[in-house]
Amino acid sequence: MNLDDTDFELFELTAQFALERATLDQRWRDLQGRVHPDRFVAQGTAAQRVAMQWAVRVNEAYERLKDPVRRAAYLCELNGVAINAETHTEMPVEFLTQQMQWREALEECADAGSVQALADEVAAFRADALRRLELTLDRDHDAAGAAAQVRSLMFVDRFAQDVERRLDALET
Repeated sequence: MNLDDTDFELFELTAQFALERATLDQRWRDLQGRVHPDRFVAQGTAAQRVAMQWAVRVNEAYERLKDPVRRAAYLCELNGVAINAETHTEMPVEFLTQQMQWREALEECADAGSVQALADEVAAFRADALRRLELTLDRDHDAAGAAAQVRSLMFVDRFAQDVERRLDALET
């Protein structure tokens, strides 16, 4: 293992968007078993410190790879296309219109059932967007196009969190 390896290399996975979660989880458990600091107690504090660095590196890579939006952003960056979500906020008009409609719908929701229906709609939109993103990355190898899709999904994820908070507030 090399600290400079990509997350995919570290986990011995093909650098692509599609991945089997069970495989990722198993590789994470295997890596954690190899680098956990407790395994290095007899070798002293220096060895434990190095093991801790490895454990942190493995956990960071795992968190990035298991989240599809973060994984897609990482793939874009590996292919030379930065997401720059903070500065690159231009979105298609249709997408912005959809966002406004969802926000208005959330404001009008009066009960948990209507909020849950909106949550389901957003989840279906997200699932479809992730399918399109997989094609853009794995079939078309279009990192620039994928970056735009990632930025859109980041908006969707933030809105989904708002919906979840509203649902939690209504259920308590």
